[in-house]
Amino acid sequence: MLHPVFQKHVTFNWLLGLSLILIFSISRFAAVVYGLQSGNNLYLTTLFALMIALPFVLLSAAGRRRLKIQRSSGWLPLLYSLLIGMGISTIIYALGQWLYGQEISNWYRYIGESYPIKIAALSEADKRIYFIVFILIGISFSPFGEELLYRGVIHGAFEQQWGERRAAMVDSAAFALVHLAHFGLIYHLDAWYFYPVPALLWMLCMYATGLLFNYCKNLCGSIWGAVVCHMGFNVAMTYLIFYWIF
Repeated sequence: MLHPVFQKHVTFNWLLGLSLILIFSISRFAAVVYGLQSGNNLYLTTLFALMIALPFVLLSAAGRRRLKIQRSSGWLPLLYSLLIGMGISTIIYALGQWLYGQEISNWYRYIGESYPIKIAALSEADKRIYFIVFILIGISFSPFGEELLYRGVIHGAFEQQWGERRAAMVDSAAFALVHLAHFGLIYHLDAWYFYPVPALLWMLCMYATGLLFNYCKNLCGSIWGAVVCHMGFNVAMTYLIFYWIF
């Protein structure tokens, strides 16, 4: 599994998976908190780049294939994965709108307000430009970084001893927990708040989403199924924030 450089020093097991969860979760929280307060997301982008590089540095070619970091079984499963991602994103949007409307406790509204621009104040022309920019960002960094980390390396580390089903539950739970940095722990009007019930619901949504990303990985026989599903999720979320909320 591991690259020969690391074989004598690292064991590919659940302890490695847990270590990666802790390292990247703590780093992610710190990067998001810094970005919310400063408007500078350079550290978060750098973290995603490290996530992307990790399996190619840590694992051998055979190890990456074992974790399904390989070509998809076809284009049709990738299309299904894209639609699944868009669908779950829309469902999560509808749930937030139904429960919280335009309140800051609505996850997508808060995420939109955390952007370094004021969407509601944009002209239609500027709105289209920023929408395209955020779409490009949304399909470039987090889908690749998070899926290669959570559905790739972390999942594989737990799967070694715990099996596919439990590994999917663990990587999805870790994925859900780290997304509290994006909603749940809220930075609004220069102060921090915590909304426990919306945060719990958001985590449950992210947990279910993580399981769907795993499903798409298996559907395609490739990690790229999870990546494409994640892209679909982000594209739909960005569209809904720009054109249905603001």
